[in-house]
Amino acid sequence: MMLMLKLSFLLLMATTTALFSGKDRHYHKNYDAYPTAPDASLWLAYSPQQTTFSLWSPVAEEVKVNLYEQGEGGKQLGQHPLLKENNGLRKLSLDQDLQGTYYTYQVKVNGHWLQETPGIYATAVGVNGKRAMVLDLATTDPEGWQQDKGPAVDKPNEVIIYEAHVRDITSSPSSGSSKPGKFLGLVENGTTTKEGLTTGIDHMKELGITHVHLLPSFDFRSVDEAALDKPQFNWGYDPQNYNVPEGSYSSDPYQAEVRIKEFKQMVQGFHQNGIGVVLDVVYNHTGETEHSNFNLEVPGYYYRHTPEGKWSDASACGNETASERAMMRKYIIESCKFWAKEYHIDGFRFDLMGIHDVETMNQLTEELKKINPNIFVYGEGWTAGKSPLPDKEKALKANTYKLKSVAAFSDDIRDGLKGSVFEEKSRGFVSGAKDTEESVKFGVVGSIKHPQVNYTKINYSKAPWANEPWQSVSYVSCHDNHTLFDKLKISCKGASKEELKKMHMLSNAVVLTSQGIPFLHAGVELLRTKNGEHNSYNLPDSVNQINWAWKAENKEVFDYYKGLITLRKAHPAFRMPSADMVNKHLHFTVSEPGLIGYQIRDHAHNDKWKNIRVYYNARKSPAAIKLDGAWQVSVSGQDIDLKGSRTVKDKVVVPPVSMLVLFQE
Repeated sequence: MMLMLKLSFLLLMATTTALFSGKDRHYHKNYDAYPTAPDASLWLAYSPQQTTFSLWSPVAEEVKVNLYEQGEGGKQLGQHPLLKENNGLRKLSLDQDLQGTYYTYQVKVNGHWLQETPGIYATAVGVNGKRAMVLDLATTDPEGWQQDKGPAVDKPNEVIIYEAHVRDITSSPSSGSSKPGKFLGLVENGTTTKEGLTTGIDHMKELGITHVHLLPSFDFRSVDEAALDKPQFNWGYDPQNYNVPEGSYSSDPYQAEVRIKEFKQMVQGFHQNGIGVVLDVVYNHTGETEHSNFNLEVPGYYYRHTPEGKWSDASACGNETASERAMMRKYIIESCKFWAKEYHIDGFRFDLMGIHDVETMNQLTEELKKINPNIFVYGEGWTAGKSPLPDKEKALKANTYKLKSVAAFSDDIRDGLKGSVFEEKSRGFVSGAKDTEESVKFGVVGSIKHPQVNYTKINYSKAPWANEPWQSVSYVSCHDNHTLFDKLKISCKGASKEELKKMHMLSNAVVLTSQGIPFLHAGVELLRTKNGEHNSYNLPDSVNQINWAWKAENKEVFDYYKGLITLRKAHPAFRMPSADMVNKHLHFTVSEPGLIGYQIRDHAHNDKWKNIRVYYNARKSPAAIKLDGAWQVSVSGQDIDLKGSRTVKDKVVVPPVSMLVLFQE
């Protein structure tokens, strides 16, 4: 036994030496040989009588905790060594009430003390996230928090997602918000435009979306929380502290408890208005590489490396994390569980999900469903660069069929509708491109296997990738790339605003009548523009904010989107829960250049309408359709009438660049 222990120690020291030798100092092929502690709690444990600090670092020679009065600067209150336990664990219990005390960890490796870190499991931090704070999180709960919960969700394609950046909704004076750019501004009721039209959360309720997807709202690096008097903007895809809300969105980033309480109040505010909250999470890379919090605890372990010993960079942000390693997998799962329990988060959107491994994503969703069966998870089923993780193990779009409760974005329908996001002038179905019909049909059925879809003609996927339709996220625009209006304007040079408007409305008419999860970019219902900017991640509010004057200017567009959402919610035939049901009830009747038609038959998914016919006409001329029997008109051009007051027989005309929806009761 002693010999085995000695051999293990020598192996670990050899690993440590490799980590710190020249250009290969962060590389060792045998990170998997590190002793792990998958069942240990590494979260701070607080009570008025005692606080326990924990850290895992099998390469550490020493670990200490530094105590401070303040989150930045100020007096150090003391230093204490953490005591060594098995499997790389270090712990220390201090028998005193440390509520409100700030702290950092420091790790000594190979004779060198690394920089101070708040620790990867920090749940409260001071300004700019450099020091953690001991805090009883229960003291941050708003009144009624124990009764707070989000909307019930059976299958994810029941939800209608609205993707928003915290600042964009309220940073313009036109929003009428008294808390512009803040968490609490998002849930401020009663705000209006100068014309008296709703803005903010009241606008979202009026539109009818079910869930708001917030761009990264954990603590990220790029905004200086100590200089909020100067203009700063970032999307937030540069993670610093994963388990703490971003301080610049709070009323006071210096007091650790404020951002936590205000984030909870925001979630509660959405829930009280019947809207769920989805968190955009970025576990695939960190904002810093060399001096990230992960590396300041266990250098190199949490990341993947190239065969030459360099940082692997499938994120195109300087590094990529190694979700397949025991302690990184543990971290991702426990972090999401923390947000679900502590903050009542209703869903998670995974940035560059293809960097993560399938097993981690499956374990994660299984654990989350135990906490809240209404939680749903979706993500980008791709990477931004090469990764050493084998393709068969990646949570790629093509591997969605291996994922039990995870959905992926459909770039097939996105680019099929409007043209490639990588080619400015590229066009799609709504803008007159040829041979795009099969990509749109594939999106309509939710990326499943359907006998009437010709997979050889789909733009990207040459085979079905979803087991069920709710595993496909239908969208045509998001925060990335051009807004839908800007893309259409650039690719359809010379088109009038009226023509662009029709293409715009047809694009999301397809999204909102497709079987997957519908996803809308905030402001798309107002013809949102960023003045042609395609990558606004660090551009000012003036580019990124929603100008609420657009609502009055484009009221008919807003009303159309609102009407389509009402249609979708009222008719479960547009959100069938299984591939079998879609194949049984949905049958394409027309598929020719610029025109797609299909029928949903026999009270699909217990819909009160017996038969539904949908036509998408992308042509600049009307399309005449022969009918069998009498049908009631629900949607024609910009007009939506859910009661179907007008009846047509024998034939009907689909107006140019529009959707027609007919039904029989």
